[in-house]
Formats: sequence, structure tokens, C-alpha cells
Amino acid sequence: MDALFASMYEPTGRDSVAPEWLLRGLVLQALYGIRSERMLCEQLGYNMLFRWFVGLGMEDKAWDHSTYTQNRDRLIEHAVVKELFARVMDQARKADLLSSEHFSVDGTLIRAWASHKSFVPKDGPPPDKTGSGGNPEVDFKRQKRSNDTHASTTDPDARLMTKSNSGEAIPAYVGNVLMENRSKLAVDTRLAIGSGSAEREAAIEMLSALPGEQRKTIGADKGFDTSGFVAACREINVTPHVARNTFQYTTKTGKQFTRPSAIDGRTTRHCGYAVSQVTRKVIETLFGDGKQHGTTIRQVKLRGLSKVKDVFTIAMLAVNLRRLPKLMPRPTG
Repeated sequence: MDALFASMYEPTGRDSVAPEWLLRGLVLQALYGIRSERMLCEQLGYNMLFRWFVGLGMEDKAWDHSTYTQNRDRLIEHAVVKELFARVMDQARKADLLSSEHFSVDGTLIRAWASHKSFVPKDGPPPDKTGSGGNPEVDFKRQKRSNDTHASTTDPDARLMTKSNSGEAIPAYVGNVLMENRSKLAVDTRLAIGSGSAEREAAIEMLSALPGEQRKTIGADKGFDTSGFVAACREINVTPHVARNTFQYTTKTGKQFTRPSAIDGRTTRHCGYAVSQVTRKVIETLFGDGKQHGTTIRQVKLRGLSKVKDVFTIAMLAVNLRRLPKLMPRPTG
């Protein structure tokens, strides 16, 4: 990646922290679940393992945590994190660890760095505030709020989202992962602004970006059982191995209906469908690993879609890096 790093800086001017050092520091932060860049830079002052990994010598001084703030836009502009993710996946592909035909997809909520009290009406006066100016008290209980009528003043890209009808709505983004079914590695990621169709739209985008024209399969849960998603998959030569979402419901007039599934017997009769339904559940371990060890995506500490996108991608990269040493063939001799 030397050519990419060289294009990020002007040939003249004062010396800056090498971008590969900054990138290695972000990987360390995700691998070891370091809560903030300030804590990371503190550890670079005395942790010899961290200093060796990023490339600092014994007498080199660790950079200040504000260096990340000053260089983050440059890293985003040149898509450095996405390029690093692709390079790691290329190594796994050359080692024949990745399937080119069978995949799984799912999404998870990434809690945004915003509070409920930051959601104010888009039109009309803001709610009354009491208490201190730095942390005012806002009485938002028993008020109907939705993403159509309210927006966060702290992070405008965050949306009120919930994973179930009975769950709590939280300010969040939707992190999406495409997993290949052979080695259970994340091969692509997307971070989207929360909506009812965000996971399905991200899935189609990731599937369309896959190389090769051979037929592929995609395992997914019941949330993907819609006619639009199934039709979009078949248009790009992907067989949707989606869990059937059929249930009975009663109307206000007392009539009972059964929700039809977009997946019919042409798909479910094959044994590969059952295999995909078992394998697709492993994708939850990617999210669990990222949130358990890489605490940076349990609740992100950056605001804005482009910044949170890099945080999520690095977290999934760290999950892959923890798994790859166990999958790589050991040298003989």
C-alpha cells in the first residue's frame, strides 16, 4: 500500500506521522478493544508490543491522540481502511480459504454517539430544557417520536432503530456484513443509515460487487423474505436461500390470513437450502466477536456516517485477523 500512502501527502511541508503507523494503531485498537484513541496513544508510550507493531523505535516518541482527528478525513478520502480490508481478503483468497459461490448476509445495530434527548422536532420549536447547559434535562417521555418528524442535533446521520417490535429504540446505524460460508470470514461490509430496508439494500449492493458470473447462493434470515429482495437477487444470478417468514394474523374484522412467503418449493426442496440455513447463523458470531472484543462498535465514539463506516470496517477486519491464523495452512518442513 506504499503507493496509496505516498499519494495522500504533498511532497513538501513538515514531516507527518506515517499513515501506515496510524492505520496499524487503529487495527490495534480494534484487536484489543481499546476504548479510545487517547488510551491507545497512552499505551504506545510504554507498551513494547504495541510500539513494535506500529513501527516505533525505542527512542521514538508516540504521536498525540489529536493526530487521528487531524488525519481522519484524509484516511476517509483515500478509502485507506477499505483498501486494507481488501488486501487482507486477497491473502485469504490466494490461500484458497474463501468460497466464490456460497455466502450469508445479515445486519446489526451500531449504537450511535448520541442520546435520546438530542432528538428534536425537525419543524417547530425545540423542547423545553432545564438544568445545566452542558447536560440539560429534556422531558421526552410519553411523546411520539419518529425518524420522519425528529432528528438528532448531535449526530444527524443517526436514526432511532430497534431490532424487534418489543425492543427499545436507540440512536443507531445499521452495520451489514457479507460472510462467505467456507471459512466464515467477512468478505464485505456496509454501514447504512437506519431504515426498514437498509439491510436488504446493502445486501444487494454487496452481492452485486462480488467477482465472477457463476451462480451464487445467499443465506439470510426472515427479515429478507420480501418479493423485492428475492427478485433483485435473481436478477444478479443469486439464489436466495432466505428463511421463510410465514405467520398467521387476524384483522380487525376477525378474518384470519397467512402471510405468503416469497420463497417457494423450487428453492426449499434442495438440500443446499437447509445447509445455508444452518451456516447463515454463524454470521452472528462475527457481530458478537466484534462487540465483545472490539468495544469500539458496541457504541461508537465518532459521529457521521463516513467516520462510523471506517470504525465498523476495522472491527470486522479485526475479527478476520483473529480467525485467519487458525485457517492459514502451516508451512511444512
